[in-house]
Amino acid sequence: MMKKIVSFMSILLLVGGVFAFTQVATWKLGKDYAIEFSAKGVDGIFKTFSATINFDETKLAASKFSMSLDVNSINTGNGLQNKHAIGDEWFDAEKFPKIKFTSSSFEKTSAGYSVKGKLQVKDVTKDVTIPFTFAKKGNKGTFVASFSIDRSVYGVGKSGGDVSNNIKITATLPVSK
Repeated sequence: MMKKIVSFMSILLLVGGVFAFTQVATWKLGKDYAIEFSAKGVDGIFKTFSATINFDETKLAASKFSMSLDVNSINTGNGLQNKHAIGDEWFDAEKFPKIKFTSSSFEKTSAGYSVKGKLQVKDVTKDVTIPFTFAKKGNKGTFVASFSIDRSVYGVGKSGGDVSNNIKITATLPVSK
């Protein structure tokens, strides 16, 4: 009986030690972040964004991103265009108030890093890979991602027309520990 208890305790300590070594830094999002988008026919920003960022460049397998954009915070610089963007033909913010991304894996690349995960826009969720860089200086850092998505895949607006389907997104996220 004593051997079983000692064996069980040893396993618990071993498992606990593994988890202790796989923990990664939690980064807090700074207030001066920028989520910008641009395409033929429209450009602008999302003003309200939240994120849980657990990232360590030496422990990519244990790193996680969870991010959410408030669709109602879109700002194209044109009030009428903003109203159309949150309307049911485009983002339908009343039914789908958030755009969400949840990571599944990270990889080191020649240009920095990439994160794979699920991007949910409206009621459509797709696997995406987002390239990004991370510049760290002490207890502060900056993540910068630049990528494109096809809005028609997510049912945002009608394909074609004045706004191109290919939307470029640039996210600049200052963080601190």
